[in-house]
Amino acid sequence: MGILAIQYQLLADAPLLIAFNREERYSRQSLPVKIQSGRPRVVCGVDRKSGGTWGGVNQHGMFVAAINAPKRAVPYDPRSRGVLCKELLSCATAEEAIVRAERELLTGNYAGVNFLCVDRHSGGVVYGGMDVGVEMLTPGLHMLTGNRLDDHEDQRQEYVRRSLTLHRIDSAVTFFAAASVAFSRKPDAQGKHGVVVIEPGFGTVSSMMVSLTERSQKSVMQFANGVPGDVPYDDVSALLRQVLSTDRASQKKKARSEAKDEPADDALESDL
Repeated sequence: MGILAIQYQLLADAPLLIAFNREERYSRQSLPVKIQSGRPRVVCGVDRKSGGTWGGVNQHGMFVAAINAPKRAVPYDPRSRGVLCKELLSCATAEEAIVRAERELLTGNYAGVNFLCVDRHSGGVVYGGMDVGVEMLTPGLHMLTGNRLDDHEDQRQEYVRRSLTLHRIDSAVTFFAAASVAFSRKPDAQGKHGVVVIEPGFGTVSSMMVSLTERSQKSVMQFANGVPGDVPYDDVSALLRQVLSTDRASQKKKARSEAKDEPADDALESDL
């Protein structure tokens, strides 16, 4: 499963603020966040079994996350949801990723999953559990688990929502401070009122927080390779900024190339 919070398009200097706990079998090993080979460039963790990922950011500033969801009819040999997540990160925009995810999930070749695909301009959730469909994001604070977006019957979603709305989130710093506390909350003695999952053989295995800004050098990524609260968040912003700068560098190169090929004004006039 997993749980994710996103504050979307509320702050001009930080339009995308995300906190995301991954839940998986403890025996399923993974590699921590790093820059992957190939184009577009992507920063994400990798599942050692499938080679896929549970979430990451590509050079175009698009974030994609996969959260397992319940499904009645699971195929005998389903295609990896993590591999599809990694493939979605090859898209240039969230809109493109949403279309691709929905098309793939409609094949019925996957176990249940919800995908969040979002960039600074648009975003949405692609449901692939009991039914396949798309719900677009609106500006605001949203929660996602294996259930629907902003499911008020989901106790973990509601706990995180209450925790974050107790604070005035006016920057990435305040979001990270509040989210790091909420997303490291363990269940009480009755096994309730927690966000972290601790079950025999299964539970919260990592946590990620991301801030994507208009200026790539101010974007931030923090990653806890283990149960948040038990292990610290490491600042891996340098990796994120390196990936995001790839797009900026290619745009500058394209602009220089177009300027070089553009004919002079007098040449244009002589052709009239």
